[in-house]
Amino acid sequence: MENSESSLLVALAILFLLGLALDKLGRIVHVPRVTLLILLGAVLGPPVLDILPGPLASADHVYADAALTMVAFLLGGTLNRKTLSVYGAEILVISVTLAAVSVAVVWGGLVLLGVPIALAAVLGGISAATDPAATHDVVRASGAKGRFVSNILGIVAVDDAWGLIAFSIVITIAGTLTGNGAVESLMHGFWEVGGAIILGAVIGVPSAYLTGRLKPGEPTLVEAVGIVLLCAGTALYLEVSFLLTGMVCGAAIVNLARHHDQPFHEIERIEWPFILVFFVMAGASLEVGLLDQIGWIGLAYVAMRILARLAGGSIGGRLAGLPARESLLMGTALMPQAGVAIGMALVAEERFPEFGSTILAIAIASTIVFEVIGPICTQIAISMTRDRQ
Repeated sequence: MENSESSLLVALAILFLLGLALDKLGRIVHVPRVTLLILLGAVLGPPVLDILPGPLASADHVYADAALTMVAFLLGGTLNRKTLSVYGAEILVISVTLAAVSVAVVWGGLVLLGVPIALAAVLGGISAATDPAATHDVVRASGAKGRFVSNILGIVAVDDAWGLIAFSIVITIAGTLTGNGAVESLMHGFWEVGGAIILGAVIGVPSAYLTGRLKPGEPTLVEAVGIVLLCAGTALYLEVSFLLTGMVCGAAIVNLARHHDQPFHEIERIEWPFILVFFVMAGASLEVGLLDQIGWIGLAYVAMRILARLAGGSIGGRLAGLPARESLLMGTALMPQAGVAIGMALVAEERFPEFGSTILAIAIASTIVFEVIGPICTQIAISMTRDRQ
C-alpha cells in the first residue's frame, strides 16, 4: 500500500513539472499544451510505455467530474450581463447559430453515412466545442484590430457555454433514443436538463449573496471550491447534468454577487493542476488498437465539423448582417477545438459505455487535428480580412 501511494505521489510531482516544461515548449513550437498533455498521457500510459500508476492510467470519473464542473463554472462566469451587452446581439446570433449548425450538420451527416444515431448525436454535441485559448493566442500574435477580430474574441468568450448547453441537450436525446422505455427515458431526459438548471440556481443564488461574507469582498478559495464540489456531488447524486449545474451556478453568481469576480479568480488559480492531470488521464485512456476501427468515422467527423463551421459561420454572419465574405471567414476563424471537447467525450463515455472507447478515441484524435489546423485557419481568416481593410 505504501509503495503504491508513494508511486502515485512521485508520479503526480513528475507530471506537474513536466506540465510546466510542456507549457513552455508549446509556446516555443506553437503547439497547444492540451495536445502535448494528451500525447504525454498516451506515451506514459497503456498505449505506449504503460508506466503510470493505476489511478492515473485511466480517466477516473470522480476526478474528471470535479475538473469538468470547474470548467463549466468558469464558462458560466462568461455569461454576465456586462459581457453580453458589450458583445451585442451580433455576436450572440453568430455564436448560437454556430453551435446549433455544428450539432445538426455533424449529427445528420454521420447518420446518413450509417453511424448509429446515438453515437452520431454525441459526436454532433461534441463538435460545438471550441478553443478560446488557441484563438486568443493567434489574435494576440497577429496584432490585428477591428470588427472581425472583436467578433471572434466575443464569440469564443461565450461559444463553449452554448456548446455545453447543446451537448447536454443532445446527450439527453441520445439517452432517450437508446433507452428501453420511451416515456421513462424522455422523463429522465427532462429531469437531467431541467433538474440541472434548477439545482444550479438553488446553489448559485444563495452563494451569490453569501460569498465574501466571512471576509468582506474577498471570497476564500475554500468557499469557491466548496461551491463547485457541491454542484458536482449533488448533481451526480440527483442524476442531473453536472456540467449544466456548474454553468448555471456560475452564471447566477456572476450576475448576482456584488464581488462576483472573486470566486472565478479563486477557481482559476487551482484549475490548471486539475486540468493537467485530467488531460494526461484522457491520453492514457486512449485505446490505440481502436483507431483502425474508427478511422473512417473519425475522418467523416473531421470533414463534417469543418463543413459545419463554415456553414454555421456563414449562416450566423448573414443573420447578424455581416458581409458574405466576412461571414464565411468567421467559421474558418473559429475552427480550433480543444479541452472542453475531451471533457464532453469523457462524460459521454460514462453515459454510453457501448460507444465509450470510440467516442474518446475520435474526440482525442480530432482534437489533435483541429489543434494543428485550427490556429492556421484562424490566422488565414484574420489575414484575409485585413487584406480587405
